Amino acid sequence: MTSHDVVARARRIMGTRKVGHAGTLDPMATGVLVLGIERATKLLGHLALDRKTYLATIALGEARTTDDSEGEVLTRAEPAELEAIADAAIQAGIAELTGDIQQVPSAVSAVKVDGKRAYARVRAGEEVDLPARPVSVYRFDLLGVRRGEGTLELDVMVECSSGTYVRALARDLGSGLGVGGHLVALRRTTVGPFTLAAARTLEQLEEEPALSYDLAAAVAAAFPRRDVDQATARAVQYGQRIPAAGMAGVYGIFDPDGRVLALAADTDNAARTVVVLAPA
Repeated sequence: MTSHDVVARARRIMGTRKVGHAGTLDPMATGVLVLGIERATKLLGHLALDRKTYLATIALGEARTTDDSEGEVLTRAEPAELEAIADAAIQAGIAELTGDIQQVPSAVSAVKVDGKRAYARVRAGEEVDLPARPVSVYRFDLLGVRRGEGTLELDVMVECSSGTYVRALARDLGSGLGVGGHLVALRRTTVGPFTLAAARTLEQLEEEPALSYDLAAAVAAAFPRRDVDQATARAVQYGQRIPAAGMAGVYGIFDPDGRVLALAADTDNAARTVVVLAPA
């Protein structure tokens, strides 16, 4: 199921065409996908979803064309080679891929090459050579090691910046250990401030169409909060300039009743509304 498939299902369930998503989730992955409904679609382009957490399973011993289990096998290590890999070597390889690193995205990623998605070029039979780019891997924790006859699987937790490919981490870990590696399972547990704890399955939504967050709660979770008095609130609703808050980046403006009015950002000595959510 693609992220677009999820949006299509949500449109039918919620009875509206105004549904969008932020932070695309790979078809092979499960976990958190942030959807905006009706007025909340205006928030999606402004959400700071630059920190994500994943639970993943990495198989060592095979390199694949897609860096995951859906691709064709490129190389396969001998069972003896896998048996020779000590847990300490795995930990050292993970440490090399933690922090601020240069990562070559997977060839089947959504990165654009001359205006066309890399995965579309690969599926059309083209060779794709993507340049490395800086990403941040804040945590790369080894949770478990499973050794079988000719198999070696790792359960890991990865907390990383937006634009980091966990399948590329699997590929590079296997490459560094000299045996190849690919991703076999991926579950996203957090996207920015949004977690699995607040998420609902599509089946749950069909049984009870409801929001995980109303508009005010979503803005309060995702942006710094600025509370204003009634006169200032009225000015915001009429699109008038108000004094700057002295806050960095985009923030939410709330009236005395706790209703969210707008997203705004400071420019010089005034606050500029980015999106007005409750116009007069």
